[in-house]
Amino acid sequence: MKFSNTFFAATLAVASLGITMSAKADTVTARCDVYPRGEDRATSSGLCTFSQRQGVVGIQLENGDRYDLVPVGEQPGTYQDQDGRAAYRQSGLGDEGQIYRLANESIYVYWDTAPYGNQGSATSGGSMAATSQPAAGEPVARLSDLVGARAGQAENVIEQRGYRFVKASPSGNSVYSQWLEVETNYCVTILTEEGRYQSIVYAGNSADCEQ
Repeated sequence: MKFSNTFFAATLAVASLGITMSAKADTVTARCDVYPRGEDRATSSGLCTFSQRQGVVGIQLENGDRYDLVPVGEQPGTYQDQDGRAAYRQSGLGDEGQIYRLANESIYVYWDTAPYGNQGSATSGGSMAATSQPAAGEPVARLSDLVGARAGQAENVIEQRGYRFVKASPSGNSVYSQWLEVETNYCVTILTEEGRYQSIVYAGNSADCEQ
């Protein structure tokens, strides 16, 4: 069937991108404010890079400091840092960003880089104010915290953030579901394996969701 062939060609292309894309393609430019534990004033604020692959979060600051957070346990947002210490993702910024509570500091990650001259690429996914269509396979910044979450538990969150479910198709042991980003009409593909979201990336415009 033309429908089936077209869809699986697209999803296989996205899956291939997820395997072969470089680290740069998985990384978005963001703004990071760092607060020492117990302090209410940031000791540093500037551009940073944020990446998430298979649920593992990487944050690279301008000063060279890097944080690698590996998910642990069954509760989404629970991590272990590169030194084996507990770390947690916390809500509070909504669509504007994410908060990570570490052993000695808290890092506020904002997608909007405007205070630093919008040095983040318009197609990097770091700012939802982007005016050009994201490339196929590019991570969806506002949903990046859901990578690694259980599919059934996260669907309501996706809808609350402005996405409409379109369809889902199995491929072997995986399921590819497509969602429409209502605000922009961009198409989003979510790869689910073993009941958890493995990747959430852009696939194209609304027409790609309807094929």
